[in-house]
Amino acid sequence: MAVLFKLSKRYHINTTQAIAWNYASAVLLSWLIFRPQFPEISAAPMGIYVFLGLLLPFMFVVIAASIQYTGIVRTDVAQRLSLFIPIVAAYFLFREDFSTVKIAGILLGFIAIICAIPWQKDKTINTGRPQWAYLLTVFLGMGIIDVLFKQIAKQTDIPFTASLFIVFIIASGIAFATLIILIILKKMKFEWINVLCGLILGVFNFGNIFFYLKAHQALANTPSIVFSSMNIGVIILGSIVGILIFKEKLSRLNYIGIALAVVSIVIITMAH
Repeated sequence: MAVLFKLSKRYHINTTQAIAWNYASAVLLSWLIFRPQFPEISAAPMGIYVFLGLLLPFMFVVIAASIQYTGIVRTDVAQRLSLFIPIVAAYFLFREDFSTVKIAGILLGFIAIICAIPWQKDKTINTGRPQWAYLLTVFLGMGIIDVLFKQIAKQTDIPFTASLFIVFIIASGIAFATLIILIILKKMKFEWINVLCGLILGVFNFGNIFFYLKAHQALANTPSIVFSSMNIGVIILGSIVGILIFKEKLSRLNYIGIALAVVSIVIITMAH
């Protein structure tokens, strides 16, 4: 997702259109691959499905706007620090036991997050908007999404593949309804490049959420490991992509952060 937003200006990609087609791609993939069954649909947590279906496309738009008006750096900080919300939920909501080793690994992960993010000033920032509102929304929204996906993974009455399909259907419906309204009002022009980019994004979005849910199922009693590993892993992968593809230069502190992220994942895994 970050790569798409980073490339969107260069290739004149309309992120709103790409987001809509991304969910169409995710719906199609989930149907073709899983052929979801709905044996106990009455027991399905429809409230969570609807909330996620609303929140997913909304957060795509918010993150794109946050990157535009506050910069990639600040948006990335807010998104990564949202790890705080699911970690708190793992203790108070999911009743996970936290050993000293696990706490040390998570704390080291937070330090890694702070160190690995480039803190230099982003010259593309538009200061004409309330920056704190975008950043706060990114922080809260991404944290809540993590917790809701954990709730879905806990369901036993309905297969998680069916849950995933329903969430994608709702998100797709909302995204396309918004897109159609904008086109009718002539606030946006349909372009095929956005369809292609959106379909490609949907493949990665589908894979990301699918394996995220699988991880929560495999580690049902230790959600903090999934929450932490995902966020810290994104830092490592994002740094590699930034260096190799976008030729970004990292400071010594950034490299220390990446190294700490690897150590943190090792510690958290050992604690499990």
